Amino acid sequence: MRRDTFLKSLAALAATGALPMSAWAASPNIKMMIPANPGGGWDTTGRALGKALQDANLASAVTYENKGGAAGAIGLAQFVNASKGDPNALMVMGAVMLGGIITGKPPVSITQATPIARLTTEYNVFVLPESSPFKTMKDVVEAMKKDPASVKWGGGSRGSTEHIAAAMIAREVGVDASKINYVPFRGGGEATAAILGGNVTVGGSGYSEFQQYIEAGKMKPIGVTSEARLKGIAIPTLKEQGINVVLGNWRGVYAAPGISAAERKALTDMVIAATKSKAWQEALEKNNWTPALLAGKEFEDFVDNSFASLRATMVKAGMI
Repeated sequence: MRRDTFLKSLAALAATGALPMSAWAASPNIKMMIPANPGGGWDTTGRALGKALQDANLASAVTYENKGGAAGAIGLAQFVNASKGDPNALMVMGAVMLGGIITGKPPVSITQATPIARLTTEYNVFVLPESSPFKTMKDVVEAMKKDPASVKWGGGSRGSTEHIAAAMIAREVGVDASKINYVPFRGGGEATAAILGGNVTVGGSGYSEFQQYIEAGKMKPIGVTSEARLKGIAIPTLKEQGINVVLGNWRGVYAAPGISAAERKALTDMVIAATKSKAWQEALEKNNWTPALLAGKEFEDFVDNSFASLRATMVKAGMI
């Protein structure tokens, strides 16, 4: 049986709960590239998708490789160069990678890989270390107005959504965005450690990455980049604090370069089936992710449009 036909049958059986053990044994081993260090949003997303693939009997095994740095460009380069033509390879990516490509201009681009699907959206939350003398975003803004360099913004790689949001905040409050003191980290785990250790003034990332520390009182949330407050979470938006900044983050998966149209469709069907699993629904709820499934040509066009939109935003914020 051709692999694409097998995977489509597998997805249909998984969706109905009628997958036999013999099919489970024959299901593929998926190799998941996570182009970031452990502990961040891409890592959590990749491992949640892998668990969903296995729980839905769509993959017999999933192996993970973390390769952080340069907003995902280092992992992307390895994925593109080492996985060409591999129908069992997937890579987590998202808006952060697009921003990094725009600012860093790496030799390898996401356009060399194969788009599969957007999975989720999430908004950035800005937090203060527990020991911070500041209490609110207003305190941070006032300090930045007096001396932009005195405020260290910590987050993901240069060009990440939290970097863009910090530049947008500066611009909105009348500070030269090119003078902000942004400290990039290779992964969410490193950024979190820096915030907890008081090595940055304010940190930014998705709520899911900071949730346990916020709930434990080790981080003080001071603003979220959403249009309205996140459901069930009492963190004020930037807009309600008089800072007109709204910026969302999204994450998805790509396949290797050089796979056939049939292999691409089979992988897409497999990922879509995984997002209907109980394990994936539990991951959405646990991490406060908003489901944002988009696949096929629509996802490819979305990425193209996101490149243009992000570039315009970064130009407006004085980042490029």
